[in-house]
Amino acid sequence: MKIAIRYYTKSKKGNTERLAKEIAKSAGERAVPVSTDLREKVDRLFLVNAMYASNIDKEVKDFLARNKDKIGEVVNFSTSCSGKSTHGMVKKVCDALHIPLSDKEFHCAASWIFINKGLPSDDDFRKARQFAQSMKK
Repeated sequence: MKIAIRYYTKSKKGNTERLAKEIAKSAGERAVPVSTDLREKVDRLFLVNAMYASNIDKEVKDFLARNKDKIGEVVNFSTSCSGKSTHGMVKKVCDALHIPLSDKEFHCAASWIFINKGLPSDDDFRKARQFAQSMKK
């Protein structure tokens, strides 16, 4: 199964980027920003993103639109300080582009300013690696 990992973050804390790199360790693939388009068709795209102003960023939406014909299925990985997953927002975009989205996802809380200090935890990253490993099959 061909897997690619793309992430988007605008935070200086680096929670989402670190999550992508932890997933990459488990999946045996490189995690690169959504500014890098897919070179070839992939069976599964591990899309690592975060909640910004109660939505996913335009760069994530644009990446999916540019690469829709190269994506077999999206698997959503997300972080947010609110505790809310981005899955529903990613689903709206994927549905509009006719890209299948897995019902299975990984989400964890993340810190922002003084909220959720210390998150994601090492245990969250371990769980993300395990989830990524399970989605490689």
